[in-house]
Amino acid sequence: MADRIDPADVGADVLEFLTERHLATLTTHTPAGELQVTPVGFTYEPERTLARVITWASSYKARHVRDSPGGQVAICQVDGGRWLTLYGTAHLRDSADAIEQGVTRYAARYRQPKERDDRVVIEVSVDRIIGRA
Repeated sequence: MADRIDPADVGADVLEFLTERHLATLTTHTPAGELQVTPVGFTYEPERTLARVITWASSYKARHVRDSPGGQVAICQVDGGRWLTLYGTAHLRDSADAIEQGVTRYAARYRQPKERDDRVVIEVSVDRIIGRA
């Protein structure tokens, strides 16, 4: 059975897993109500219970979030028997500050991303985490 984890108090093992370099999937809803799952890199800020995914404005994931602000999404990270799913509401951000935060945190976890003029950030206010780390 999966563990329920407090998004504001994830504990050392979960926090370590959320900072290791692993890809994940982001699940959004299409305008037709279908699920769309796409691979992503993401970061997590436990103090704000906020996950971030950087992307470009015309991507499907960005459009799905833009067209359903505050819609529910899921981010799932797996590494062998360790896995976490973060659930929450998503908003698309295009302010310079939001993009800088997203890129800086992404670079710290993964690598410096390529420059893009159309960069946006999907911010997920995480309200539930389940899994095992």
